[in-house]
Amino acid sequence: MAWNEPGGNRNENDPWGTGGRRGGKDQGPPDLDEALKKGLDKLNQLLGKKGGGSGSGGSSSGGSAGGFGAIIAIIAIVAVGYVVFQSFYTVDEQERAVVLRFGEYSRTEEPGLRFKVPLIDNVSLVRVTSVRSAQSRGQMLTEDENLVSVNLQVQYRVESARDYVLNVRDSNEALAFATDSALRHEVGSSSLDQVLTEGRAELAIRVEQRLQKFLGDYGTGLRLVRVNVESTQPPEAVQDAFREVQRAREDEQRVKEEAETYRNKVVPEARGRAQRLLEEARAYKQQVTERARGETARFDELLAVYQNAPEVTRNRMYIVAVEAVLSNSSKILVDVEAGNNMMLLPLDRMAARAGSSGSDSEDGGRTDRRSDDIDSLTNQVMSEMRNRQSNNSRRGR
Repeated sequence: MAWNEPGGNRNENDPWGTGGRRGGKDQGPPDLDEALKKGLDKLNQLLGKKGGGSGSGGSSSGGSAGGFGAIIAIIAIVAVGYVVFQSFYTVDEQERAVVLRFGEYSRTEEPGLRFKVPLIDNVSLVRVTSVRSAQSRGQMLTEDENLVSVNLQVQYRVESARDYVLNVRDSNEALAFATDSALRHEVGSSSLDQVLTEGRAELAIRVEQRLQKFLGDYGTGLRLVRVNVESTQPPEAVQDAFREVQRAREDEQRVKEEAETYRNKVVPEARGRAQRLLEEARAYKQQVTERARGETARFDELLAVYQNAPEVTRNRMYIVAVEAVLSNSSKILVDVEAGNNMMLLPLDRMAARAGSSGSDSEDGGRTDRRSDDIDSLTNQVMSEMRNRQSNNSRRGR
């Protein structure tokens, strides 16, 4: 039967001793000394020791010795557990562990589960993969003795965990001092226009190079990732004037770009027109030259014919010349020799009457017929003139 079952008031298994000693009656809470004694006896039995003696004196001394041994055992177990717990640690993938033994550098541990000697080894975990940032801002003098406000951002990471832990007491303070020194040195070597305008990117590069040199000389174990010059401004008292200057420079740049655009548009067009004129001139030269050569060849052939028949050739040349002239004229005035009359030949009307008979034909045929009519009229006029000349010559005889 369990000691706490109902009706078990006389149970001798009651750890608080309420069964026989108190007559089975619940008369209050158990005695604390007696409960502690029994607990120590149980612990001694578990540790392989006997819990009591034969007599009251022996029982008291044995209980005291057993209680002290149990306390020592508990302390030993706790100490061993603490030592075991403190002997192992974990290094994350983004970290490196710097181990110091008696305050002296021992080793740098890679990621994983690692062992250390408690109370002897001191471990410092350093994140080496994350990129950190720091700000620096202030007013400083330029080379031309002008004040300028510079806002700078520095991005960096830990390159050497050992140097980061051992060489520098406060890395953030060391970085701030080095950044301020490098920035003031480079701004002091530049003019105000360079810092405010196109020289800002070059300023960031120079500051990064100088700052990395400082960090290397100090042995901080830091490696710069990037240096950004976020803003450069003149003092507030003269900011309006500087904005006006900046706008004027922007307008100047805009006008230059517009002029360059116009130049790029006009110059190719002018070159194209010049090239076209040159090509037309070459073509005209070639045309005139070939025409002159053709006229020369025709004249040489005509000369040979003229030498064989001068009279006929002369009349034919005259007729051709007159035909060429009359073909471009709508009216002709003819002065007849040995007479006072002048004959008017309205060729346009004569050609219109001659062409009215074929008004139902097509346009192409009408044009060809009109040309033929003009040729026939011209021949008639020439024959009529010859007849009149011959009649006048007979009358004169």
